[in-house]
Amino acid sequence: MSETEEPPVLFERDGHVAIITFNRPRVHNAINADMADAIEAHVATVESDPAIRVALIAARGKSFCAGADLKQVSAGFGQPVKARPGGFAGFVYARREKPWIAAVHANAYGGGVEIALACDMIIAAEDMAFTLPEVRRGLIPGAGGVIRAARFLPRGIALELVGGAAPLSARRAYELGMVNHLAPADRVLDEAKALAARIAANAPLAVRQAMRLTRAAADVGDAELRALQEEAVEIVRASPDAAEGARAFVEKREPSWRG
Repeated sequence: MSETEEPPVLFERDGHVAIITFNRPRVHNAINADMADAIEAHVATVESDPAIRVALIAARGKSFCAGADLKQVSAGFGQPVKARPGGFAGFVYARREKPWIAAVHANAYGGGVEIALACDMIIAAEDMAFTLPEVRRGLIPGAGGVIRAARFLPRGIALELVGGAAPLSARRAYELGMVNHLAPADRVLDEAKALAARIAANAPLAVRQAMRLTRAAADVGDAELRALQEEAVEIVRASPDAAEGARAFVEKREPSWRG
């Protein structure tokens, strides 16, 4: 246990619904290796337990998730966060058949946006925003952020999000179809639970199979896109700018890019 007396990720059940809650509020729920291990284990529990029909991902604190813990990355401990079958946080590429809903009550950044986009549905606070700031740190959103943003958003909006690191408001994301429902911040989890309950009331096998087909229709070509993504990530990660971005963040200064 690190900075709190509680685990960094909480797990609870509410009938047929599982709720996974990020619990490192003092560091904006930045994902470290311990969190990724816990998330990976909870995903396995959800997917293997027939009593669980729907899963929610929520968070405590002033941010939904700030992405990877750059202090851990800068110290050389970033690999355990990424090098796992489920991808970043043990989640973004994890094999999942059941419906997953992101309850995004506050701003999401980087890998936090990628976790939300990896879910099947998003409930977002009316006043929050999604930001992919990786290019400011000499990186790219390499955990599905670029690919999924391009699928869910018009081309120009996606390019601005990933290339300009411009925040995308939840309201605009809702208008464009990336977010399912908006709610006041203190009602986001309740709205997500209500949606989960509606889904859980339906025939579980029928839901899984219907969702499998829906995902397949949207994800044609995913393997090829992921291969291109991995190539781009390795090219960027090997550059001096990648290390400089993390150092500048930790040292609280503007980065000096070498290109």
